[in-house]
Amino acid sequence: MERLLILEDGTVFKGKSFGATGNVFGEIVFTTSMTGYQETITDQSFNGQIITFTYPMVGNYGVNRDDYESIAPTCKGVVVKEHARVASNWRNQMTLDEFLKQKGIPGISGIDTRALTRKIREVGTMKASIVDAGDSFEHAYDQLKATVLATNQVQQVSTNKPYPSPGTGRNVAVIDFGLKHSILRELSKRDCNLTVLPYNTDAETILSLSPDGVMLTNGPGDPKDVPEAIEMIRQIQGKIPIFGICLGHQLFALANGADTYKMKFGHRGLNHPVREVATGRIDFTSQNHGYAVDEQTIDPEHLLVTHVEVNDGTVEGVRHRRYPAFSVQFHPDAAPGPHDALHLFDEFMEMMDAGKEQF
Repeated sequence: MERLLILEDGTVFKGKSFGATGNVFGEIVFTTSMTGYQETITDQSFNGQIITFTYPMVGNYGVNRDDYESIAPTCKGVVVKEHARVASNWRNQMTLDEFLKQKGIPGISGIDTRALTRKIREVGTMKASIVDAGDSFEHAYDQLKATVLATNQVQQVSTNKPYPSPGTGRNVAVIDFGLKHSILRELSKRDCNLTVLPYNTDAETILSLSPDGVMLTNGPGDPKDVPEAIEMIRQIQGKIPIFGICLGHQLFALANGADTYKMKFGHRGLNHPVREVATGRIDFTSQNHGYAVDEQTIDPEHLLVTHVEVNDGTVEGVRHRRYPAFSVQFHPDAAPGPHDALHLFDEFMEMMDAGKEQF
């Protein structure tokens, strides 16, 4: 069955349907990842977005039980040049088509993803819709123009109630803004005893748990849409070690007086080179974000820029001058992606151990 991908500027791409049925509306973005489509689709940072894969074939190794980054993905749709109808891998349990049907996510294939990516790079991310070709284009386009995209994305994907992930080592409070399972996995590998908390948990509740450290996770959308988290960070920093990732990084920067801005088309992929300022070390990193910290607004008396993106010079990491707290824009947990930055989890462990003597 034919489907249409309609962009907010009126551009239309014709393709074929796979995955779930139904018309969807969302923000169109692209990722340059060559592998890891299951982790990408299940990453809650893609909440409300239609994901374009620039790699030409997607789905050739199927979907398995080990590579979920969340159980209930909330991206709106998937756009590919070619989707593999047959999956071949020893871990394969179902095809990408079956997986998208199961999760209620429509897909469209046969798209010139190079042309689509160029369009997004030139114009920027924009609203888009995936609709059945038999529907009236005029009606579908009017619906798209009238659609207002949600701004309560973190609320949609964060846990509603606290829950434990038991361990035998350091106690870590994980603030869930739309976390990836791989963050929990890396902390669990280091024997951490985890308590996962909702995005709007207040500072008093967090401190009452007497954790050794606080993890601010990744998540979707504009960090300024989560003001309660910004205030919480201000109240706990200086009292407990903090490590922020992606959205957690942006929130940490906002809590310390910096500003954030929406990028033209963001960073999404597995091959983003990041330079550590102090050493010149280059790590290739996994990234997925549409907002960034404005370097011009960082107060050098409070925050030190620790990492920058090699390609465009954007801020990729900061550290507090006085408190045991740091954050990075990229995903050191990878999944998918290179493992160059896994050492940051070990730095967090060392910070928590030092914090036991300090606090």
